[in-house]
Amino acid sequence: MSTEPATILVVDDEQTMRRLLSRFLILNGHQTLTAAGGAEALSLLQEERIDLVLLDLMMPEMSGLEVLRQIKATPALAHLPVVMISAEMDIDKVAECIKDGADDYLSKPFNPVLLAARVSSCLERQRLRAREQAYQAQLERQVAERTAALAASEERYALAARGANDGLWDWELPANRIYLSPRWKQMLGYAEHELGSDPAEWFGRLHPDDRELTEVRLAAHFQRLITHFEQEYRILHKDGNYRWMLCRGLAVWDEAGRAVRMAGSQTDITERKQAEQRLLHDALHDGLTGLPNRALFLDRLKHCLSRTKRSDDYQFAVMFLDLDRFKVINDSLGHSTGDLLLKTIAERLEQCVRPGDTVARHGGDEFTILLDDIGLDQAVLEVAERVQQAISAPVLLEQQQVFTTASIGVTHSSLGYDTASDMVRDADTAMYYAKLGGKARAVLFDPAMHTAATERLQLESALRWAYERDELRLHYQPIVELATGRPVGLEALLRWQHPQRGLLYPNSFIQLAEETGLIVPIGWWVLREACAQLSRWHRDIPHARHLWVTVNVSAKQLHQPNAVEQIMGILAETNLPPSSLKLEITETTFLEHSKRTTDILQQLRGAGIQVCMDDFGTGYSSLSYLQNLPIDVLKIDRSFIDQIGEVGERSEIVRTILALAQTLGLRAVAEGTETREQAELLLAMHCEFGQGWLFSQALEPAQAEQLMQANIALVPK
Repeated sequence: MSTEPATILVVDDEQTMRRLLSRFLILNGHQTLTAAGGAEALSLLQEERIDLVLLDLMMPEMSGLEVLRQIKATPALAHLPVVMISAEMDIDKVAECIKDGADDYLSKPFNPVLLAARVSSCLERQRLRAREQAYQAQLERQVAERTAALAASEERYALAARGANDGLWDWELPANRIYLSPRWKQMLGYAEHELGSDPAEWFGRLHPDDRELTEVRLAAHFQRLITHFEQEYRILHKDGNYRWMLCRGLAVWDEAGRAVRMAGSQTDITERKQAEQRLLHDALHDGLTGLPNRALFLDRLKHCLSRTKRSDDYQFAVMFLDLDRFKVINDSLGHSTGDLLLKTIAERLEQCVRPGDTVARHGGDEFTILLDDIGLDQAVLEVAERVQQAISAPVLLEQQQVFTTASIGVTHSSLGYDTASDMVRDADTAMYYAKLGGKARAVLFDPAMHTAATERLQLESALRWAYERDELRLHYQPIVELATGRPVGLEALLRWQHPQRGLLYPNSFIQLAEETGLIVPIGWWVLREACAQLSRWHRDIPHARHLWVTVNVSAKQLHQPNAVEQIMGILAETNLPPSSLKLEITETTFLEHSKRTTDILQQLRGAGIQVCMDDFGTGYSSLSYLQNLPIDVLKIDRSFIDQIGEVGERSEIVRTILALAQTLGLRAVAEGTETREQAELLLAMHCEFGQGWLFSQALEPAQAEQLMQANIALVPK
């Protein structure tokens, strides 16, 4: 017997399915050729030696059934094994394929273990075909020559020997009596006397889902449409449980061509089936949470999309969830605690949906939910509200309460999707908008979001080029001493000179830079450019040598492994004293990365660089927290300065912040100072510095240089 690998032709109009089947077959030791349609397949069959064909039933231009008929009508190919594959399990189609010569039939999505077994079985039958034909011819001659009694005895054991050596059966078809061996009965938990000779003892115990196909294959064998009978099915054991069996058999026909006897064997394959099911479950489920994984979710979503094409009334929805602040929890409490949180969230999500819905883990801290047969957007949002409530409830992990929320994107089948991936993509896009809107909320997808996402992708590409093409600019806004109106420092503010859209401010691109990681190289460019510019002004303008420059630093930039060395290297490179540089860090960065941030900033302060807390008052800093932070300056957020007056809540907040700064020995800068009244009130509250349009807008370098050359106090017009 040849040990060369078999060559299998995979015919399917879907490229993904062709690749998937080919990869699987190659991993199982076979060689493969592929064809995207019937005409290409028939051409390859004429040119190449093929041992087996896996043939898609539903293909455009030429269906799998037409290809099958042409194969079987070609003498040189008539005995070539053909296994039909289709997403539709239509018994009439199955019978028609078998009638036209198909050796087997598998459904999509394919069961890997079952596919391997069917391919192996077909190839083995092909290798034994010549011997089977000779044996069958000899057996039929013997049947004609022997007496009825001798034939009944010899045929029983000759045919049974052809099957597996397990539970044997022998069926007298005209009399409709069946002999079941003691071992056959024992496999189902029965003593020999407990089962009779009625075929109902066998067929009446078959699982309802397996009986019809079993009977179809038996009928096909009786009509000589398939050379032998082989079928896997579930059969009821005496203990009330179903056992998986592999049944094989061969029939004998009389001179008139009627099947008169059939014998074979039954083998218990329950353990193998359970192992297959475990493997299949593991392949389609998440190992941590036990939820369906992305592959299984997409498969179920594809079935829902197919159903919408058959029924105008059927609708469904997809939800895409991303846990808010999960990275903070994972980094601070450890990955094992993060895993426990994910498992808890998975359990809560399953409790929020109906039995027919699907909750899946998409990856990381992302989950997807398929809401089956749900119509109105309002109904979907009600589910989203239940999900939010379930997720936001505190979780006790290792004796510590943990809180999280979720940003949820929702899309509905009413938008007319063709592919599952597009629907998940749009739900993901809607989730991104939920994040932008402040997290802990659900957003319904709107087609305009896709346009915006495309524009965002284009903007990201342009931003990458902006750094390379020298399109970034720095403007400088003076920081003044309120008592004298004279500049004491400058804040470096980033601008982007977009080739089509003109001058862009940070609010239109800085978050994108953060998300894509571009903030790191851009941030270093800003720091280097600002330090170099101030160093030149120190050199060229004598009365500007007391000025400092303030530069915003992102958390991603600050947490680079060599951040301290990078900053000190830039100062040395530009010949700027450390005392002339102040780094601005947002209050949020302090709160979310406290320990790591504190360690880095302590090193920088030790080198002489001062640290400013930007946007102070918008976060959640407490006195006990603030007094332990390595900071020198508080920058009061403009939202507080904007509404101060002689009386009012905002004035009291600003007064409290300034008192807090004085208590801690910190200097204060009031951002957004735009009116003389604001400046006078701030000065009366003992605020030292101001920054805003009252004194000057952000200036281009040449304008800022003119201002410094003038050496004048900045007072309102």
